[in-house]
Amino acid sequence: MSVQGEILNLMADLQAEHGLGYLIITHNLPVVRHISDRLAIMDLGRIVEEGPADDIFNAPMHPYSETLVNGIPQPDPDERRTHVSISGEVPSLLNRPKGCDFVGRCPYAKDLCRAVRPPHLCENNGRIHACHFPLNQPAERLRKGK
Repeated sequence: MSVQGEILNLMADLQAEHGLGYLIITHNLPVVRHISDRLAIMDLGRIVEEGPADDIFNAPMHPYSETLVNGIPQPDPDERRTHVSISGEVPSLLNRPKGCDFVGRCPYAKDLCRAVRPPHLCENNGRIHACHFPLNQPAERLRKGK
């Protein structure tokens, strides 16, 4: 067993025994998926999506979250995906875009995304996102144009 696995098991045991909560900051999404109940995805130091980890991994609402989730390697050959990369340049933190920080790398960007920074919106299910056109929305909401 790897040292990382032993530490994660120890953390889980301590959490169960003492009712602990952890704040883990990492780029290792497979570890996050294994140990997290809730998840916040950040891009350029700003949270773009937050909510139950399973919900985000199963149906991300922000395009950056979608790219990260789709980029997780799959050990099962039948479930493997092609390598996903984010095209476009990461903007300078000193010269952020006027609208969404992800706009130059987002395959779904529209004019509104370039002009207005999206607010953090809380959905009925408690998920929070910062996207004008969130992904994985119920069909009735998309029909209403909301």
